[in-house]
Amino acid sequence: MGMGLVSGLLLSWCLFGWTGPTASFASDGTDVYFGTQGTPRGPAAPAPHETVYSRIGSFDSRLLVWFVTQQHTYFGGFVLALPLFCALLEFLGLVTRKPALSLRYDGLARDLAKVALLALSVTAVVGSLMLAMFLYLYPSFMQYMGGTFKSFMPAYAVVFVGESLLLIVYYYSWNRMAEPGLKWIHAAIGILTNVFGTALLLLANAWAAFMMSPAGVDEQGRFLGNSWHLLHSALWNPLNVHRFLADIMSGGAVVLAYACYRFFTAKTDEERAYFDWVGYIFLFVTVCALLPMPIAGYWLMRSVYSFSQSMGVTMMGGLLTWLFVVQALLIGALFLGVNYYLWQSMARIKGGERYQLYYQFVLGALTLALFIWLTPHTVLMSPGEVKAMGGAQHPVVGNYGVMSSKNGAVNVMILLTALSFLYYRRANRTMTVSWVKTGNIAIGTLYTIGLLHVIWLSVYGFYLPANIRVGLSSPQAFATLTVIVAGVLINRAMLKGAIVHGPIHWGKISVRGMVGLFGLAAAFTWVMGLMGYIRSSGRLSWHVSELMADVSPWAFTPDLEFAAKMVTLNMIVFWGAVLALFWTCQRGQQPVMGEESLDEKAPSLAPAPSQEA
Repeated sequence: MGMGLVSGLLLSWCLFGWTGPTASFASDGTDVYFGTQGTPRGPAAPAPHETVYSRIGSFDSRLLVWFVTQQHTYFGGFVLALPLFCALLEFLGLVTRKPALSLRYDGLARDLAKVALLALSVTAVVGSLMLAMFLYLYPSFMQYMGGTFKSFMPAYAVVFVGESLLLIVYYYSWNRMAEPGLKWIHAAIGILTNVFGTALLLLANAWAAFMMSPAGVDEQGRFLGNSWHLLHSALWNPLNVHRFLADIMSGGAVVLAYACYRFFTAKTDEERAYFDWVGYIFLFVTVCALLPMPIAGYWLMRSVYSFSQSMGVTMMGGLLTWLFVVQALLIGALFLGVNYYLWQSMARIKGGERYQLYYQFVLGALTLALFIWLTPHTVLMSPGEVKAMGGAQHPVVGNYGVMSSKNGAVNVMILLTALSFLYYRRANRTMTVSWVKTGNIAIGTLYTIGLLHVIWLSVYGFYLPANIRVGLSSPQAFATLTVIVAGVLINRAMLKGAIVHGPIHWGKISVRGMVGLFGLAAAFTWVMGLMGYIRSSGRLSWHVSELMADVSPWAFTPDLEFAAKMVTLNMIVFWGAVLALFWTCQRGQQPVMGEESLDEKAPSLAPAPSQEA
């Protein structure tokens, strides 16, 4: 950990002490986004002749920077997600009244905290390497960004050091604060660690958002003195939400992959049961981040269109169109995979076979919704193809693929996934409340009305202009959220006092289910790398949109094939490094199962309806 702190302090010192070029204070300027007046207090954007960067021999330095930056982003998200998982698991261990389950939650949280400590060191080292590469390979860019964001560097240094110290205290005080009275104080330290980690993410996102949608500067790129405008660019808030959820997904995906690996290599039934349970827990956490992700992504892209229609068209209707089709395919595969895992999980539950008939209908509806979501509105075509069709839109496909239908399709997939979870919760229980029939009718009616409402808005969007159609996403999302919350609450009430047919036999899940879970983990990480590339490539040849161009003659925007290879390489290297961290941290340790191991009621992040929590 000492190396991590030294590297972090070095990185902070480099940024903190940055002054950048001398600013020009000749005259007031107008904010390019907010339109307010201000006195320039930062450097102007470099001239085009200052942004011709050298290569490393014949090797394009951008590829090396891409690789290192993506690794830093992956590890940064992992470091953000792990303390959040630890605090959540520790809290669940505190509130549950089952000693065996409490011990299991607490042991898993402590193991993850140890990994987070090492991952923070790796993140600091990779971040220092990334900073050195930017300083050497892109000096004018770093001088400009460092001079523009100079006022935020002290806060960045304080937050980085604060999170590092808090994480150290959080891990090394685990055993010393194990008594009931001190345990709540220890959990509070975990929460504070996550507050600092989230603040670090928000500050880091400010750079990425500024590069896509500059604010707080004039048309020459000079900072006008309003730090809030500089921070609060058009894409900052949607990017914060999107990347926060993405970090939880990618962090949870790595733990999923590790659980699958340990499940397949386990030598005892107890160990196999433990890692089956770990996989279930972290799939639940990852799905909680996945469900709002399409809505967060739509908010981000809507903000992109609002800021720059040309950037939005480039990303979703031009050069990067097929990347979005691949992204949609992957997210659709995630929903299919989650549902497949839930239905395969019923193999470990006595009574789960009662609901297998419904899986066919859920799978068919999911597949149909996926096809609708994959249908593009416009595609990238050659001039000859455009001439042959007589226009820019395909005569058939061009009538479909509008955003209202795509939003409707993804909301249908979210609703069906929530419905699968309700079936899973009922699998080994028989309800005994007097109003079972009424409750089932209420849930069926709720989902029917919700699905019809979402589908009707999707169809209605075809008859509206594009600038009005985009507003249909809000009522669709609200209807989906209402149905999910109300359905879970009604189902929870119906399961009170239910007859339990038998415990969950952890470790008895089918091999197909665990293979599917491993595939989900790979898809989670891969799609996060792809989306990062899409977001960055939306700027095309601009370092900072419309302010600072990269005019190097060898600069290019990679195509789908090239991007897919780089994303896959980054994913493999990241997974290898993280699994090595897990192996280092857990070598020689035995899984904490508690008194009950193979046969136990399902531990869930949400308290079981028939249990107190």
